[in-house]
Amino acid sequence: MRHKDRNIYQINYKFIIYVTIFAVVIMEEILLHTCCAPCSAAIIEWLLANNIRPVLFYYNPNICPGEEYEIRKAECTRYARRKRIDIVDGDYNHEEWLQSIAGLENEPERGNRCLKCFRIRLWGTACLANDYGFERFATTLASSRWKNLAQIAEAGHWAASQFENITFWDKNWRKDGLSERRLILLKENNFYNQQYCGCEFSKVKTHKS
Repeated sequence: MRHKDRNIYQINYKFIIYVTIFAVVIMEEILLHTCCAPCSAAIIEWLLANNIRPVLFYYNPNICPGEEYEIRKAECTRYARRKRIDIVDGDYNHEEWLQSIAGLENEPERGNRCLKCFRIRLWGTACLANDYGFERFATTLASSRWKNLAQIAEAGHWAASQFENITFWDKNWRKDGLSERRLILLKENNFYNQQYCGCEFSKVKTHKS
């Protein structure tokens, strides 16, 4: 009996603790420069579906006239509220923008005036990203059929290079079915859909063509 008792007390009990790990999905935040609701809606939807939460930055001093600027801003704000995401209103100073592109007024669409305009707007976006700690930013300009993707990428990477630890995401927002989704959301949300990019020079050239 003593031997059996000894064996009983010599048993090694192993306690196995099962730890349940609850995965908490933390959404990345990105600063998204937005030009208008029609160009932005499908991108916003895609980002949210991929666990990326955009903060919109409406910064478009090129838009003329002022009434047009306000209409586009209101549409962006309406959609942002629907998606429960934040939107930041950038400063609107069209006269300053005109001074910045002086000498480029007669450039064709997708020419040097557009590149300069992209630099102005994406520089402002990079500044905001730096001030508020965003690691990267993107723009909805890249979804527009009126714009040159290479110019947008060049302007975005240039703006990001002016700061440390900030990158520009040059994803082609015309792919992955987003162009088709853009048209669907345009109708579903009854967005105001402008027929020119924004500035008075693009308006004249668009109407001529």
